[in-house]
Amino acid sequence: MAKKTAVRSKSKSKQKSRPKKRPAPKAPSQEEMMALWQKAATPAEGHRRLEPMAGSFRTKSTFTMTLGAPAQTSEGSSEHRLVLGGRYLEQRYTGSSMGMPFEGIGYTGYDNVQKRYVGSWMDSFGTGIMNSVGVGRPKDDEMKFESELIEPSGNKVRFESIVRIQDRDRHSYEMWTWAPNGKRFRTMLVEYTRV
Repeated sequence: MAKKTAVRSKSKSKQKSRPKKRPAPKAPSQEEMMALWQKAATPAEGHRRLEPMAGSFRTKSTFTMTLGAPAQTSEGSSEHRLVLGGRYLEQRYTGSSMGMPFEGIGYTGYDNVQKRYVGSWMDSFGTGIMNSVGVGRPKDDEMKFESELIEPSGNKVRFESIVRIQDRDRHSYEMWTWAPNGKRFRTMLVEYTRV
């Protein structure tokens, strides 16, 4: 009889040590959800930082395929405009790269919910889309991103990208990656000058 009592008291103590399930969070009311959607959809400070990059620009691009390879330069033009009520900056680029015609379209925005910049880029040198997410704390003159794309070999490639805003007439885009030996190098620099 004593053994049974001991077993029962052990099983009761095990039950007591289990954490109680927390009740599910209360779902927001329709009015609360509408207020959240409104706040998420309203352009704010993060969107203001995109304004200096709207306009018409001539570009100078410097591209380095691999670490230590000679840099190639090309010129082009880029039209940037704020779209969807100032929520996104649309870029339409025309120029050349590696001696071939090159076109690209990109979108950059600030996600109020995630509290970070987001972007996408597509161009005539592929059929995929490069996606970017902001990292770190953005400043009025600098935004940093981590970007990913699938290259033609099928491998996923990561980049670090930096947008630097000198003033309303000049900004630049840098793309950094890693060589097979692990050394970080700048693979692209695009310098924008307002026309």
